[in-house]
Amino acid sequence: MSKVGVIMGSKSDLPVMQDAIDILKELNIDVEVDIVSAHRTPEKLFDYGKHAHTRGFSVIIAGAGGAAHLPGMIASLSPLPVIGVPVKSSNSIDGWDSVLSILQMPGGVPVATVALNGAKNAGILAAQIIGSSNSDVLNAIIEYKEGLKAKVIESSKNL
Repeated sequence: MSKVGVIMGSKSDLPVMQDAIDILKELNIDVEVDIVSAHRTPEKLFDYGKHAHTRGFSVIIAGAGGAAHLPGMIASLSPLPVIGVPVKSSNSIDGWDSVLSILQMPGGVPVATVALNGAKNAGILAAQIIGSSNSDVLNAIIEYKEGLKAKVIESSKNL
């Protein structure tokens, strides 16, 4: 069974990150949620990053606002794919500081980055990564995308 780690820099990020948690649960993917602050709990960050692959995780989704170092630091420590969610937080400069902090990673330390507050897409991307080697998850993604298509067609008919 594949598992996704969803981490965030502080509890204030949870309303945004809940979208990733919800879509992963909808797709029947096991999720473990935690708060791991790059700046306030660096020891926890190092432990999480270095050992996530031994704890059954397949993908890590890391959300952070402001300076947003969490996704990049986790990616520097873990061999797993990391998806960064820039969060527009109260101390953010219109969210651009978070976007650029996560997006502009040096060569060798990739972080897949979704849109500002785009946690739902992070969850879908994590599921697609898992689905590349898990047919149950792949079929759930196919069904989910067919549902999106059906909603658009229905909306079009109702114009």
